[in-house]
Amino acid sequence: MDLQHIERLLREQPDQAPIERWHPELSGVMDMRIDPHGDWYHEGTRIERRPLVNLFASILRREDDGEYYLVTPVEKWRIQVEDAPLLAVDMDIGGEGDSRKIVFTLNTGRAVPLDAGHPLHVNLDDRSGEPRPYLRLERGLSARLSRALFYRLVDAAEQRDEQLQIESDGVSFSLGRCV
Repeated sequence: MDLQHIERLLREQPDQAPIERWHPELSGVMDMRIDPHGDWYHEGTRIERRPLVNLFASILRREDDGEYYLVTPVEKWRIQVEDAPLLAVDMDIGGEGDSRKIVFTLNTGRAVPLDAGHPLHVNLDDRSGEPRPYLRLERGLSARLSRALFYRLVDAAEQRDEQLQIESDGVSFSLGRCV
């Protein structure tokens, strides 16, 4: 993958709703949840229409209380998120060394660069001890990397001081200890 393709992916992003400027009073709790696989449910029924999910994702934020809300200029509804609200499902890698750039594609189709503004962190699952990688996004949100995607990232990583490291946009990110 070349850097021009990656730059084009990032340039062609649709504008996001300015929900950081919207501060309506809480309207209530909506019977909506996002399961650990990134599937959205309303009143117990899975939302199958991807454009509708993408619309909801575009007005979602996490606030300082740790809760997730769908926000419009006049309404604010709390919803349940069981893990991360979004998933990173693909990636493109372009360039080498200091000019390497990695861009993740989310399950909404949005392209997000791995950089200082969108860092990667890896938690360990309490029960299994398996890595749980997350990409930090705007508005307090995060996207969990799919297992297959994380293995692809590990494949591209380098070992340094007993750590697996991946570089993107001049920043180094740890994927965890080498065993």
